[in-house]
Parts: sequence; C-alpha cells; structure tokens
Amino acid sequence: MEIKTVIKKNSLLISLIILFCFFSLITGGRMLAPQNISNLILQNSYVLIMACGMLLCILTGGNVDLSVGAIVCLVAATAARLLEEGVSSFAVIPLCLLLSLIIGAWQGFWIGYIGIPSFICTLAGMFMFRGFGREIINSQTVLINNRQFFDIFTAYISVPGIDSGDVKWSAFIVGVIMSFLVAACILYYRTMKIRKGYENTSLKAAIAKVIAVDAIILAYSWKIAHFRGISVMLIWVVVVVGFYYYLTTKSLTGRHFYAVGGNARTAELSGINTKKIYFLAYASMAFLAGLSSLTVAARVGSVNGDLGNSFEMDAIGACFIGGASAYGGSGSIFGAVAGGLLLGIINQGMSIIGLGNNWQFVIKGVILMFAVIIESMGTVPMALS
Repeated sequence: MEIKTVIKKNSLLISLIILFCFFSLITGGRMLAPQNISNLILQNSYVLIMACGMLLCILTGGNVDLSVGAIVCLVAATAARLLEEGVSSFAVIPLCLLLSLIIGAWQGFWIGYIGIPSFICTLAGMFMFRGFGREIINSQTVLINNRQFFDIFTAYISVPGIDSGDVKWSAFIVGVIMSFLVAACILYYRTMKIRKGYENTSLKAAIAKVIAVDAIILAYSWKIAHFRGISVMLIWVVVVVGFYYYLTTKSLTGRHFYAVGGNARTAELSGINTKKIYFLAYASMAFLAGLSSLTVAARVGSVNGDLGNSFEMDAIGACFIGGASAYGGSGSIFGAVAGGLLLGIINQGMSIIGLGNNWQFVIKGVILMFAVIIESMGTVPMALS
C-alpha cells in the first residue's frame, strides 16, 4: 500500500523521468548532450513562467486566459520599438512590465468586478492585443540589437577563477547546495507534519524522494556545467516559480484562490473578497505574460506579428497535464512546472528525431486529452454526487 501511495503522489515526477529516458534512448543519447539539457529550460522558460499565472486563473473555477499569447505579441512589439528608438533597456523592461500589468488590471476589472465571463473577455483581448501589437510594428519583423537587453535575460553566469576553464564549476557547486537545501526542506516538512499529527509517508519513502530529486538536480547541474553554466533565464524561472509556490502554499491569499475555485459562493459567504481574487488572477497572468514576452524577444532576437501564437495553449496544457483540476480548486505550482517540462521534453525529443510539426501537435493534443480524462474520472463523480 505504501508503494502505491508513493507512486501516486509522485506519478508526474516518475512520468518525467520515464519520458526523458525514452527520448534519450530513441535519440541515441543526443537528449543528454549538455547543450540540449541547458536548452530544455531556456526554450521552455515562457511556458514555465506563464503556467504559474495560468494556474491561478484555473484555480478560480477552471477559468483560463486566452489573451496571453496576444499580450506577449503586444508587449514584445512595444519593447522592440522602444529599443529601436534608443531607449535604455533598464527603462524598457519596467515600462513593458507596467504595460502588461495595466492590461491585466483592465481584464481583471471586467471579469472580477463587472462579472463578464473570463472566456469572452480574454477572447476579446486576444483579438485586440494581437491587433495592437501588429500595428506597432506595422506587421513587419523588427530586429533587436541591444546587447544590454540580451544580457539581462540570456547571459550566463561566469565566476572568475572558478569558471575560467571548459567546466563551469559554479553551476555544479550551486547544484550541490540546492540538493542539500531540497533534502533539508523535504525532511523538515515531514517532521513538522508528524509533530502536528498529519498523515505522512514513511521515512523510507521520504528518503527515496530526496534521492530521486537530488539526483535530478545534480545531474542537471553537472550537464550545464559542461556547456556554459547557469543561465540568467534559469534564475528568472526559479525566482518566479519560487514566489508563486510561496504564494499558493504559504500565504492567506493563495488559500483564497483554492477556496474560490472549490465553491465561490461559500467562499464569499466566508468573508473572502472573490472579486479581488478574480482581479488578482488575471492581473498576475498578464504580468507574467509580459515578462515571458521579454524573455522570448531576448532569446529570439526579433519580434513579428505572430509572436506568441498558441502560447496560451502551452500554458493551459502545462497546468492540466500537471494535475490542475478542470473544475478549479485543485492544482500546484510544481505540478504546472512539471507539466511544462513534460511538454518541453516531448517537443525537444520530437525535434531531435525529426518528427514534423503536424505530428507534434497531434501528440501534444493526445497527451493533454489523456491528462484531462484521467483527472475528470476522479472528479466528475464527486461533483455529481
């Protein structure tokens, strides 16, 4: 029974490991190349960042934001034009983030305080913001040639003396430190649960989890140490994920998102300002879409009218694959991140073996449908009872 419980609680992590091993095998080990390991985070950073915001929208009752791809286009187009005019990147970045926050506040106001269905409001935003973005760049491709802007998002950390050789030892040292911190946190929270009388897994299961997670961290840090070390993009992702993990698990506001998704009427009667929660969800989502647009623009080095197409679907898919309930009230940040990484592994693996884009869409669609079916099989009977 204990083994079944451990497997059920860590099914997504196990799926990630199995899937990665599968693609490593069929690609002849090319998935294990240090550059590919490093690019796994870089190329999917926008998904991991936006999935954190999309989860908050989904938690409020299975709602989604369809406008995030268009927001990416608009904010990136604005950044490209400002940089082209010679505005400093240190001014462009906060201005673009402010623009994305204003967009989120606009949509959050109509959804939260006026009561317009999120699907309709964000669908309208999808058309409007895409149109504004294309108008700003005149439906052309605008190149970005600002080295300072690139370094803020795409540079690599290099510590003098330690990283002077082929191996960037700072990356592995950070990996070792992180593995100790993760082990300490897992064992600490287990101890706290036992003291409070909560149900918990056995010590063997906890140690097995520590070994598995630390092995992944050490292997990842060892691989990127043999490429170019720690990327600034990775730091951005870790900061965003860490903040939203704290928000959803340790803060009162985070608990309110789950309460509203569980039963909005009951939450309101309990004194929770549901309008504020809806507002915060969509304001947060737009802000993260704006941040993602800057990371993508820096990585690609150009902006066009199609930038951000289907980004909303990637973020939504990551959340649902990561275990978020289609009915709201259930889901986790780490689950959304794991779902994003799973999609990233699939994309990278299929690209390495040369599978066409058409089949990539088919496979991702099948995986998403399968994830939602599995989730629905457990929740629909409860909802109907």
